[in-house]
Amino acid sequence: MAVKQISVFVENKEGRIKKAINTLAEENINIRALSIADTTKYGILRLIVSDNEKAIAALEKDGFIVKENEVILLAVPDKPNGLNSTLAIFDEKGINLEYLYAFVSSKTDAAIVVMRLENMEKAIEALQDSNVKILKTEDIKDL
Repeated sequence: MAVKQISVFVENKEGRIKKAINTLAEENINIRALSIADTTKYGILRLIVSDNEKAIAALEKDGFIVKENEVILLAVPDKPNGLNSTLAIFDEKGINLEYLYAFVSSKTDAAIVVMRLENMEKAIEALQDSNVKILKTEDIKDL
């Protein structure tokens, strides 16, 4: 039930993020979720997009280093303590959260949370046992 995310490594200098986003736009690739983390020398642009293969090919052709990895997308109650109650599941099971980012959509009452965890299989099992709604790749286009 994991979803593929792409990570784009960008130099931390003017115009590089725009260049990556423009590359996707030119290929008519829709960005469904985005996060960026930066250091003094580079940034990591994390994206959930409409077409990973096409996005990776276009970005690599434009000179970007791209990696694809798995994340979990969750529908979390969009209310106080919604995220905290979900994170408590990982604490109880001793599962380390590497990173997360979130967004809301007008098409759902839930907040959508993208998570990368140290042990993805154990995390998915814990979430299923707790009846947390895990989204699939095909759910992304409906958000």
